[in-house]
Amino acid sequence: MLMKQFRHKTLEERAAEYGGKLSADGEFDYGEPVGREIWCCVDASECRLCPRNCGADRRKKAEPGIFSRGHGSNAYGFCGESSTIRISRAALHMWEEPVVSGTCGSGTVFFTGCNLRCIFCQNAAISEGGNGREVTPEELADTFFSLRDQGAHNINLVTPTHFVPGICDAIRIAKDRGFALPFVYNTSGYESVETLRMLDGLIDVYLPDFKYMDEKKARNYSNAPDYPEVAKTAIAEMFRQVGMPLVESQNPDHYKGEIMKTVTENENPDINGELHLIKRGVIVRHLVLPLGVKNACAVIDYLTETYGDSIYISIMNQYTPLYDVPGALRPEQRKRLEPYAELHRKVTKREYERVIDHCLELGLTNVFVQEDDASGANFIPAWDE
Repeated sequence: MLMKQFRHKTLEERAAEYGGKLSADGEFDYGEPVGREIWCCVDASECRLCPRNCGADRRKKAEPGIFSRGHGSNAYGFCGESSTIRISRAALHMWEEPVVSGTCGSGTVFFTGCNLRCIFCQNAAISEGGNGREVTPEELADTFFSLRDQGAHNINLVTPTHFVPGICDAIRIAKDRGFALPFVYNTSGYESVETLRMLDGLIDVYLPDFKYMDEKKARNYSNAPDYPEVAKTAIAEMFRQVGMPLVESQNPDHYKGEIMKTVTENENPDINGELHLIKRGVIVRHLVLPLGVKNACAVIDYLTETYGDSIYISIMNQYTPLYDVPGALRPEQRKRLEPYAELHRKVTKREYERVIDHCLELGLTNVFVQEDDASGANFIPAWDE
């Protein structure tokens, strides 16, 4: 596999190679402001931001829809993006976990491209289709303020991995201008620890997926057989940075657009009319897939054994089969999905209930579940062109 052809360099090696230095706490110091061309963990001419480690020259302008596993000066990276940030949507989102969405919504910023590219992705129009507009870090910081002014409880950075250096710039710019809302890092879980360290002190809440404990599913669905071990290491780094959850209460009249509930009624974040919003911590999501009960239970077992109630777990039933949805997939995407007939249907009620029963058998309380049907093409947002 290409992702294993390149050795990950140490922090010291990369600091020396790119002219930086390490501070006493192990962070890169390039002075202020952070360089646009020299990335803190990687040179844009040889990208090593994610576990694909493809070494792409991301100074080149990306071509929408390019899906290359090549590397070097004449190839696009796995994410298909240049080093210039592109966003596909920035808006309030009401259907995250209650401690994230609250009453007014989470200020979501969807980034174009993806370093994982699951064959069943419901956001394929942006993860592979290339929909989106270019922004500078300064313009991205302006977007944060716009979402704040609309009432957002936090800023939710969705699929941000391949733009981390510019996002770090934007967060610092916003904070320098007095921005105080929490930042949520909403990711597939396929992350390099070195890249996550660039975010230390900038991100308040980590919201990673943990998609697979089954290496075969990881290989077939995401071309990432190393996903289980990568996700374990990444989540450990996330927890190291932000620690135990910090949830603060406010006093709204009611929730709006709430879908998520906790497993046990007495642990519902909406307690006695008080809204509880997460300010710091880790929420690990798992999307239950068709024929995925065993995989889901293995993920839950690992997280419970490793973290106990020190993190939240969110069990989602919103898998949306796009194979038969007209216009939802490009021909090459449809071709990759075609051999996996199990992904052409929704998760059954019984499949999802078996996963929730497993949570109850383990006595878990820090768990979110989706009680209503949250699947369907109508749940896919409209993307910017």
